[in-house]
Amino acid sequence: MRACRRRPSVVRMHDTLRGRALRPAERIADEVAGWPDVTVHPHRFGGLEFRRGRMELGHLHGDHLADLPFPRRIRDELVAAGQAEPHHVLPDSGWITRRIRTAEDEIEVLALFRRNYERRA
Repeated sequence: MRACRRRPSVVRMHDTLRGRALRPAERIADEVAGWPDVTVHPHRFGGLEFRRGRMELGHLHGDHLADLPFPRRIRDELVAAGQAEPHHVLPDSGWITRRIRTAEDEIEVLALFRRNYERRA
């Protein structure tokens, strides 16, 4: 499978469909894919996966859900602070889920991706 270096094809859709507002996943993907050393891949369970090197930063399931891996201690802090939920499939792991319902949720998802990105430096 070949990695997309900068922007996945879903983000390029706005180039050909001028005037259409970008969807949440497109806005998030456009931002995260622009960070140095980030590659974008199809996720094995659907959606888009973002990696820095060989490490997964997290992935998006459409416009409504982001899943990100953290050490269990950080995961517990994020859940206790209400910034994330335990992972929707693996609730006893370090993974977190953040639902995307509003523009504020998009900002929070980007902050979580950024936190993971900087942690992986």
